[in-house]
Amino acid sequence: MQHQARRRYYPLVSIVTVNYNQSEVTCSMIESLNKINYPNIEVLVVDNASPDDNPDIIKHRFPAIDLIKNPINYGFAAGNNFGIMKARGAYVLLLNNDTVVTPDFLEPLVEKMESDPTIGAVSPKLRFYHTPNTIQYAGYTEMNPYTVRNFSIGFNQVDKGQYDKDRLTPFAHGAAMLVSMEVIKKVGMMSYIFFLYYEEADWCERIKKSGYSIWYISNSLVYHRESISTGRMSVVKIYYLNRNRLIFMRRNMEGKTFYLAILFQFFVAIPKNAFVYLLKGKFKLFHAYYKAIGWHLTNLFNKEIHENPML
Repeated sequence: MQHQARRRYYPLVSIVTVNYNQSEVTCSMIESLNKINYPNIEVLVVDNASPDDNPDIIKHRFPAIDLIKNPINYGFAAGNNFGIMKARGAYVLLLNNDTVVTPDFLEPLVEKMESDPTIGAVSPKLRFYHTPNTIQYAGYTEMNPYTVRNFSIGFNQVDKGQYDKDRLTPFAHGAAMLVSMEVIKKVGMMSYIFFLYYEEADWCERIKKSGYSIWYISNSLVYHRESISTGRMSVVKIYYLNRNRLIFMRRNMEGKTFYLAILFQFFVAIPKNAFVYLLKGKFKLFHAYYKAIGWHLTNLFNKEIHENPML
């Protein structure tokens, strides 16, 4: 508290969260935000046309929030973008609605951003909500250019302080990601093409290509319920993860690396994954998987794949 008393300037942080059929979960997240020490925030809740939920209860319980009701579900990336468009803050915090924040999580994120104008985005340490001493995220590894996969550092490890040091990371975590509004004006918002999954990884690539760094901040802690809306291995998850993995590749890989990645995907990864679904009798997942691959065959020359919406 002494450290907080010394601080005189608290830049406005716009906290953007997307709600889809989870008003109670979203209310739980806002309740945790109401207990934070940082004194200058605005909260924008974007409801993506929830069909089985009434988002008005969020506004009823928390009148100070700004509730944006989309008439159509345009996807996670677009929902966040609509929130960003209305944000007034010097910083925008994209925060999943299935998170619960700790009281002092925001100060270290803002302080890191304020300390260096070349920092484009930061993420806190994430632990699993239901196993609160277990790490979900303490930074990411680099993206493998051929498999187009990466791994969360510290994943499923008990937190014994082994990641209590800030570090550069290739990617922030989309569940809790603070970005400077100046960076957003320069880089643009998230690509609408992704709809769900890989959008924040792609955004981080663009942030880095614009000359900014990304950091994992060890003394900021957020708890994450993880994947409430899509389920662990749902048809929706299989479709978008696999479709968007290839979109990420098409948007971010070039030259020899791109062609080697294409060869690997179509002659190794795709046949293998399809065979596994069939072998396990998971025919719905198999269909979703091949629908995801087929999307690329019908969208070979779709210009929207390479568009970056600007603020």
